[in-house]
Amino acid sequence: MLLKNFALTGLAGYIAPRHLQAIRDTGNTLVAAIDPHDSVGIVDSYFPRAAFFTEYERFDRHLEKLYRRNEAGRAHYLSVCSPNHLHDAHIRTALRIGAHAICEKPLVLNPRNLDLLEELEAESEGTINTVLQLRVHPRVLALREHLRSSDQRHHVQLSYVTSRGQWYQYSWKGDHAKSGGVATNIGVHFFDMLLWLFGSVEQSELHLNAPEKMAGAMRLEHADVQWYLSLDHTDLPASVQDQQPTYRSITVDGAEIEFSGGFRDLHTEVYRKTLRGDGFRISDARPAIELVHRLRTKAPTSPSLDPHPMLNA
Repeated sequence: MLLKNFALTGLAGYIAPRHLQAIRDTGNTLVAAIDPHDSVGIVDSYFPRAAFFTEYERFDRHLEKLYRRNEAGRAHYLSVCSPNHLHDAHIRTALRIGAHAICEKPLVLNPRNLDLLEELEAESEGTINTVLQLRVHPRVLALREHLRSSDQRHHVQLSYVTSRGQWYQYSWKGDHAKSGGVATNIGVHFFDMLLWLFGSVEQSELHLNAPEKMAGAMRLEHADVQWYLSLDHTDLPASVQDQQPTYRSITVDGAEIEFSGGFRDLHTEVYRKTLRGDGFRISDARPAIELVHRLRTKAPTSPSLDPHPMLNA
């Protein structure tokens, strides 16, 4: 496989190091990056010669020049790690310069924008890919293989608690117009996982909708699901509160599958799939994006069950 050039938006963000590692570990190189903030010294550990910009207009102009000079020097891929509300625009940049986009979740905040992106993709040299890393997590893959051998209806409880400090609500992540709120910003991967494992949504209830936590229940094709998402440190199980900031757990038919670990190299695996032409596309991402959009525009109803049973157990 020939060496590919990458550009990246959102270099100063939390998730950018996973992408830098994936670009390096797949044997490729970063030629340019953009972030309005200049605290990006981490790039020296990966690609110290990459061009860096704090103004998007200059970054865009640089990519355009590379595109028009020669095939070997242009950006073949654009990794989109910017705030959620900018993903759509940055994907368009990739397509305009003939590059493939690898976009962090969610591809877009409003599902209607997926339709136009599909049209633009069909007219372009590049493709639109996204990062659905739970689909390559070994424990999730093992669970999916196990479920294939069963035709029963399953009972599922999902809990995801990732504690965040006060800064969170003051950043773009705390602005629902920019992040999509808890369900979109921290939950979309887990909803994608549930739909991938148990089929499409037949019925959905929202039991709790607060700035730092959400809970609800869903009837999927092959499972009844209770879910709970939280940014509140006090929601961590007592057994892990002083040991780790994040707790991820899924219980299927009473058997718990704890997968707080195993996330280190998932982006690299997603990049490998994408470089092989087997990445996760708009059609893969659409069901979860449509679901979280409905959830954040839905009024809560009184829960018929405890909204966070696993954490109160």
